[in-house]
Amino acid sequence: MKKIVLCLFLLIQSVHAEIEVYQFTSPELELRYQSLTEELRCLVCQNQNIADSHAELAQDLRRKVYEMLSSGQSNAQIIDYMTERYGDFVLYRPPFNVRTILLWFTPVLALLIGALGFMSILNRRETNADEQLSQKELARIKELLHLKSNKE
Repeated sequence: MKKIVLCLFLLIQSVHAEIEVYQFTSPELELRYQSLTEELRCLVCQNQNIADSHAELAQDLRRKVYEMLSSGQSNAQIIDYMTERYGDFVLYRPPFNVRTILLWFTPVLALLIGALGFMSILNRRETNADEQLSQKELARIKELLHLKSNKE
């Protein structure tokens, strides 16, 4: 029993979370901070923005955004800094340019390749079904169909 309590205590100690509190000089600055942290992707989580992520890198990026905003830099300067350092992947809405063309067209290409593969499988099944029947079997099927049509 003591071992279980000790394990639970150690588990609880390792699951603590820090709450970041930043003081802003104006509500506009706080809104800019919120919009920037929602626009930047967490590079560790990849499906979360840095505002929602609890990863250490996301905490560092939030702190950097706060520092840059506090020093008077514009949103464009902050986004330029982040993309220069981490690439266009850090943005949830990356720009459409030569470097990101694969990022934009990969879903469309994957869908087209999947559709072509599906169609080829269906075509292959149809041709294989015809090839599997012998001439004798095909003649028997035609005979049965002919008998059935004559009865009606």
